Formats: sequence, C-alpha cells, structure tokens
Amino acid sequence: MRNEYTGELTEKGLAGTWLEQFATWFADAVEAGLPEPNAMLLATAGGDGRPSARTVLLKGYDQRGFTFFTNYESRKGTDLAQNPRACLVFPWYPLHRQVIVNGPVEKVSREETEEYFAIRPPGAQIGAWASPQSRVIGSRDELRVLVEEAEALHRTGAPPHWGGYRVGPQEVEFWQGRASRLHDRLRYTGGRVERLAP
Repeated sequence: MRNEYTGELTEKGLAGTWLEQFATWFADAVEAGLPEPNAMLLATAGGDGRPSARTVLLKGYDQRGFTFFTNYESRKGTDLAQNPRACLVFPWYPLHRQVIVNGPVEKVSREETEEYFAIRPPGAQIGAWASPQSRVIGSRDELRVLVEEAEALHRTGAPPHWGGYRVGPQEVEFWQGRASRLHDRLRYTGGRVERLAP
C-alpha cells in the first residue's frame, strides 16, 4: 500500500497569492476529472476541545475565504458556535496534492444564504427543512415522515436554522507529493510564503 509520488512545487512556480494558486490547482482538479473536486474535509472542535471531522462541499471561494452551507444546529454548527475556527483539507489524491486551510469561521449573510438556497434542487430544499441534522432518529421511516410533513407545508426560502459559513484563509498550505516522501509544502501566512519540511 505504498505509492511513489511525482510532481514539483517551487517558490518560483507559486502564484503571488493563495487565491490565484488555489484557483489554478482547483482548475487542474476539475480538468483531471476528479470526482467531486470541491469535496473538502472540515475539522472542527467544540468548547470542550473534542474534535470532529466530516466531508462537505465547497460552494464558493474568493479573497474572503471558502464557503459551505449546512444546518446551524448540526454537530459542526454547534462546534462553530462554541469555537469559531476550522481546518479544511482538499484531498486531491490522484494529483498527489492537498490544500490545507486554517482560520476563523463566520456565517455568511442571510442574503447570500437565500441566493444559494434558491438554486438548490427541490429535494435538497425540502431536506434542509426536514432533517434534524446530527440528532438521533429512530429509523429511516421517521425521516421519511419528516420529509412528507415538510413537503405538505410548502415552505419557501431557507430555514432559519440553515445557512452558510465562510472559513477565513489565515493559513493556506499547498502540498505536492514528491519522490521518497520529500514532499513540497508551501504555506501562505501573514502575507508571506513559508516552506515546511515534509
């Protein structure tokens, strides 16, 4: 279960900003046909320091950071209310690349949430209203009943307990696999670029 990595990431070849570099690598992941290149691991920790992680989907990025949407009452939402910091990992394994983001988290505006919610498929909209995300339920049938109840109410717009978060790019590390495990790790932080030992 050992693969030899190939590739190279040098300071000379790095873009001037993390945003430009991420855009380039994200485009590479899309062009390579990776399944769900916008999938990212989101790690959070609650007020007690207990970590949790899950995969979510990136729905937008700009100089302010990386945006995803979820139920504010979920495990991740509860963690972020207590400790508004997170780590993201984009695991682009076939390209022998990762991008790791660390930084503070804030909710996006309600307007931004409503704009995104409006373009979600109808089933996903109903699911956001119906699912008590991260809570224990008795069965799949119980979830089906919640969905049917939500459908019957014909609600419009995003639920008040649902919306977007943005992870601010305090540190953004670009990791490129190299031979002999001597990987390239270049990190944008505090307006400068640092090279990290592999």
